Amino acid sequence: MISPEQTFEQIKEYYGKTLKSSKDLKNSVCCPAEKDAYPYREILNLIDEEIKDRFYGCGSPIPPALSGCTVLDLGCGSGRDVYLVARLVGERGRVIGIDMTAEQLAIAERHLLSQMTKFNYSQPNVVFQRGYIEDLKKAGIEDRSIDVVISNCVINLSPDKKRVFAEIFRVLKPGGELFFSDIFADRRIPAYLESDPSLYGECLSGALYLEDFRRLLAQNGCLDYRVVTKSKITLSDPLVQAKAGMINFYSMTIRVFNIEGLEDRCEDFGQIAVYEGTLPEFPHQFLLDDQHVFFTGKPQTLCGNTAAMLEQSRYKKYFKLYGDRTTHFGLFPCGSGEVIQPEINTSGACC
Repeated sequence: MISPEQTFEQIKEYYGKTLKSSKDLKNSVCCPAEKDAYPYREILNLIDEEIKDRFYGCGSPIPPALSGCTVLDLGCGSGRDVYLVARLVGERGRVIGIDMTAEQLAIAERHLLSQMTKFNYSQPNVVFQRGYIEDLKKAGIEDRSIDVVISNCVINLSPDKKRVFAEIFRVLKPGGELFFSDIFADRRIPAYLESDPSLYGECLSGALYLEDFRRLLAQNGCLDYRVVTKSKITLSDPLVQAKAGMINFYSMTIRVFNIEGLEDRCEDFGQIAVYEGTLPEFPHQFLLDDQHVFFTGKPQTLCGNTAAMLEQSRYKKYFKLYGDRTTHFGLFPCGSGEVIQPEINTSGACC
């Protein structure tokens, strides 16, 4: 098995020198699996072509309600998502992009003035920092200083995912949100595949086994996460198919809140939420995860964990919430309604 240092060097070589654009990828793994929804398409039209050409994400991990937030992008690469979010947080918000690959950061930084001009900002609200997502403290990210952490197909590349998630929970404010897209597998990746530099660079060899991801969250005190979208990946390269064998890979976007007191099952306390439709880009409905769509003006029952996610996060002002945890009614039937992404059960506690 190769060392973490060797892994870092292989990734830097692959993304800094081997890949010249997303067209050089051998598979459709590290490219957007989700269509960028309104209003993101309009913002993407303002982003310089070189930035988008060197984009290697696997989803669209851009949550709503970002105005005025401080957002951290782990593995920001050429800066596509950083600049997209820079528009969403506004001039009073702030976006920090962290990456270890010098060539990628060079692209991001040389477009800074151009992007701020296109956004009509009087001063930059973006800073790029070279560093490792396993050691955000060395990169100057202070405890409880970040409202939202995003990442797009990068955490799978880390040889020390345990440290990555520990750092994420260190820097997130109470009630803060981790919203990320990445590659997951339905089983643990065998060692011989982990040592394949090409498959690692293509985001397959480091894919997270979903149950190990759940355990990493639990080690950081988080007992519930939510799957927002999920799609199975088709491996187009026959050689990659042969190496991967029976492993199934999925591109998933996941939402996690830094909230204390979440339980490992969905419990019923008789609570109700009403989405008020006041998020400008989502006037008719709000998607929390693949089991929970809140329609404007419609009272909906919800479990204690879901109520806490809404009440203790920045989404609180968009909802009317009724009830508390005074009376317990047993398990809540999460997942009994319509499932938006019905391939397999991938939810955390809310199943």
